[in-house]
Amino acid sequence: MKNIIETQKNIDVITLQIPSLPENLRIIESFIDNVKEQYHISEDIYGNIIISVIECVNNAIIHGNKSNSQKNVELKLSFGDNYVKFSVKDEGKGFDYHSLPDPTNHENIEKVGGRGVFLMRHLADEVHFLEDGRQIELVFYV
Repeated sequence: MKNIIETQKNIDVITLQIPSLPENLRIIESFIDNVKEQYHISEDIYGNIIISVIECVNNAIIHGNKSNSQKNVELKLSFGDNYVKFSVKDEGKGFDYHSLPDPTNHENIEKVGGRGVFLMRHLADEVHFLEDGRQIELVFYV
């Protein structure tokens, strides 16, 4: 695990890199808990952040990097005056984020997966897909 902290023009930036193993989600949870305390994030926003970021990192591990422990997931936190932004990047091939099935449609309602991006889009204030879906930015206004 790598952890880098830097400051850019009144914006704190923290970068964390983990191998693509599902058990490393605990590291991400602890990281978010520490960020909540350090930056005094409210409980309401914290709930949206923890669900969205964990879903995003889990997707990066499983779908992006195919649970290949030789590949890493990078989580970058940028904290500005009125927002917190999480950027999650994997080493996969990307995906077509325009053509995801709607998990609320009748034919998808009982499927086990397929809700991660839906949750991110509904819980984050902004969601940006970059690098053909290999990088996702989740923005939360604080």
